[in-house]
Amino acid sequence: MSPGRDIDPHESPRALFAFELRHHRKTAKLTQRQLAERLGFSDSMVNLVELTKRPPSRRFAELCDRALGLDGTMTRLYTATTWTQAPEHFRPWLEEEEDATGLRSWEPAIVPGLLQTEAYARHILAASPGITSEELEERLAGRMQRRSILNRVKPPAIGVVIDEAVIRRIVGSAAVMDEQLRFLLEIAQHPQVTIQVVPWTTDVHCGLVGGFIIAERNGSAYAAYAEAQPYGRTVDDHTTIARLIRRYDAIRAEAVPFKQSLRLIEEVVNKRGS
Repeated sequence: MSPGRDIDPHESPRALFAFELRHHRKTAKLTQRQLAERLGFSDSMVNLVELTKRPPSRRFAELCDRALGLDGTMTRLYTATTWTQAPEHFRPWLEEEEDATGLRSWEPAIVPGLLQTEAYARHILAASPGITSEELEERLAGRMQRRSILNRVKPPAIGVVIDEAVIRRIVGSAAVMDEQLRFLLEIAQHPQVTIQVVPWTTDVHCGLVGGFIIAERNGSAYAAYAEAQPYGRTVDDHTTIARLIRRYDAIRAEAVPFKQSLRLIEEVVNKRGS
């Protein structure tokens, strides 16, 4: 087996599962092969889970609890990896997003979820008809959890294109919007994040139909999430992804350059503050 790399348990729920699995295995003085024999899985499977390269299954987690003499610890950690607090239709995308080394996003109406502040996200989520206070808190926690990928040792490269309407529409209040725009300016200093704005003087273009996100792994797109009413969908077929990439490129061609986009956001912030 390949030597295990250091895992940051704060990166994601899957990273925490891997970190704890390795910790409890070593505490029990078991090699990966010995644990695998107790589980009835291959030692390569244990290795991949500990490297976060393979998601655990519920059965795997339950067997780990039994083999390591734990009182449901790994099963509870497994539940966290399934994004149970997120809407069911969105969970497949969240699992795909965790594996991405690159994300390309287009949003014509609101700040993309990955870059939302807590106050901004609360107002966006609260607008869902019939949502309960409990559901709101659960979804808000999930949305904030998504941002943890930016804190990884090797975070994905994130390219965001937004319409100018996104930075000018007041969500919640002027104070909420000011905080959100300042956060965009702050996060844009991250070496892995670029933000571009399509000015509202731009003529009609294909992006007005709706937003989407494309996930890439080592430069190759493998999944996408397309927004729709009443909810969006995750796709992984090459034809649809290729069409979305073509649309993304067409939309990005209408955007102003990165630094100019940040100046535009700054102008909106300064105008509100004056």
